[in-house]
Amino acid sequence: MGMKKTDTVISSAKTQAVLKQMLVSVSAIIVSLLLGMGLIALMGINPLTAFSALLQGAFGSVNAFSETMVKMTPLLFTGMSYGLANRCGLTNLGMEGQLYMGALASTAVGIYATGLPPAIHVPLCLMAGFLGGGLWCLLAGWLKVRFGASEIITTVMLNTIAINFIEFMVNGPMIEPPGINCQTSPVQASAQLGKLIPDTRVHLGFVIALAFIALFWLFLWRSKKGYEVRVSGFNMQAAAYSGINTNHNILLITFLAGGLAGLAGCCEILGIQIRMIPSISPGYGFDGIAVSLIGMNTPVGTIVGALLFGAFRAGGNRMQMKAKVPNAIVSVMQAFVIIAVVASQMLLEKWNEKQLKNQKQEA
Repeated sequence: MGMKKTDTVISSAKTQAVLKQMLVSVSAIIVSLLLGMGLIALMGINPLTAFSALLQGAFGSVNAFSETMVKMTPLLFTGMSYGLANRCGLTNLGMEGQLYMGALASTAVGIYATGLPPAIHVPLCLMAGFLGGGLWCLLAGWLKVRFGASEIITTVMLNTIAINFIEFMVNGPMIEPPGINCQTSPVQASAQLGKLIPDTRVHLGFVIALAFIALFWLFLWRSKKGYEVRVSGFNMQAAAYSGINTNHNILLITFLAGGLAGLAGCCEILGIQIRMIPSISPGYGFDGIAVSLIGMNTPVGTIVGALLFGAFRAGGNRMQMKAKVPNAIVSVMQAFVIIAVVASQMLLEKWNEKQLKNQKQEA
């Protein structure tokens, strides 16, 4: 009975902590949106009209919501990528480069692997995309394990290398004949992802992303290796002292995190772009950081963060057309959200530390 009571108390404490974090994140988002409305008002534009246009562009019709889903898809993958690495105590800032490398690998398989049925061709492209992003991020993990190099620096540097390498490939070895346009040939029809909703751009990559969200949860919270990863994230040295192979975890997690970002690029190619071009991403890799932070590195939270940023991207154009608000304001509003969420999380941590200190003093 005592054990059951203790488990109940622990479970209740965890639930309260999660609810508190959710409340803080929601409050931060509301504050940031109010700041955005104030900025729009300073421009002499009715903020209610502007936000009404944004909501209509993101959720006002089937086509509008389908565009939100299209924008959400790569954000789900990059948000998971950052969240998975962060759970292991790592900071992956290289999702943009990993996205590009995953896109390149899947494009190569989509173009040059011929005579395959869709049931084989599509999974092969997805596997190539995962490997492309995973191996690219694994390089940063190996440098950390072998030389102690900061993954923050190496992943950022690898972004630049990846983007420039893509530029070289689409203007050289993989350029579409006769070599006039800076792009590859289109991937074969057997490699393309089918549409999820007819007469819209939303594709099966959205379903694949949700499936990986479920795997993300199962891995972290329902597997032994996931438990080791989370323990390493709390304290890498303590985890190593307890017998956990932290170097192995670093290599595994960098590969998996890079693979998730690679799938973002893969699905963007197979579902939207159909061919590789030098700028397939408007910053999905960097937005994934904010998506994960908003969602507190949790599966459900990642969906909420991706929905918010997907709505910003999908509704921003309509806000510009209908309310004459510059599209750059959307980027400013996204920045407000990031700053507010990060600041609120820091304040919450400080408050929790103060509460814990007071409890120890009272004891």
